[in-house]
Amino acid sequence: MKHTRLLITTVSLMILCSCVTQRKVEYLQDSNKNFKAFKEAELPDYRLKPNDELYIQINSLDEAAANVFSAGKEQSYYVGTMQPYGASLMSYSVDKDGFLLLPVIGKILVKDKTVSEVSTILKDSLNHILNQPIVSVKLVNRYVSVLGEVKNPGHFAYSQDKLTIYDALGLAGDITDYGNRNKVILIRNINGENIRINVDITKSDILASDYYNLRPNDIVYVKPLRNKFWGMRQFPFEILFSTLTTALLFYSIFK
Repeated sequence: MKHTRLLITTVSLMILCSCVTQRKVEYLQDSNKNFKAFKEAELPDYRLKPNDELYIQINSLDEAAANVFSAGKEQSYYVGTMQPYGASLMSYSVDKDGFLLLPVIGKILVKDKTVSEVSTILKDSLNHILNQPIVSVKLVNRYVSVLGEVKNPGHFAYSQDKLTIYDALGLAGDITDYGNRNKVILIRNINGENIRINVDITKSDILASDYYNLRPNDIVYVKPLRNKFWGMRQFPFEILFSTLTTALLFYSIFK
């Protein structure tokens, strides 16, 4: 009986260690349950860097001349409905020195400029070439990587101007029960340096954080909880229980 009690106690402790409490899987925890508003942090306009890809659409009253710079209307509509991977095949790349090479116009320095600024520069350059040019510039390489303890880790493309950290986790199928929501790591390249930022997404304050909105090429890594080691999904409890039951049976027979 002494050995049986010890066995039961050990198994019970192992099961308890594998449990994940509700508090560990909740988002936006706040002691104040009433209505609370958070002012969203400003999201600076993205500054172009070498190897960025831009989709440029140029229209004009002189349609034939405008087609030299971009595809026709049918192809433009097709690109607009494509995923960013496909659109990149019809985009212009920023070279290592930060220049963009376009037909007729030539080289234009776009490094550290916003997409809106590039659109204005192109329009000014085309005023003496085309009749009332209209320029639309979009950033093609909008990607975010979500890794770690999520259901579907991967490299995701997005087209909207704003993507929150919760949106990115939603693309990855959400965090699993064994993901550490208190210690989500955000990796961001700032001025050529990779910055590691610890983010706690269980706190409501994240809604006003500078890291609530992600930037292109951000990496989100969700660390696993220590409970995962003892998790029912990972630990072979069936084999353990079968072995212990067999051992108790032999022990009873020989005793």
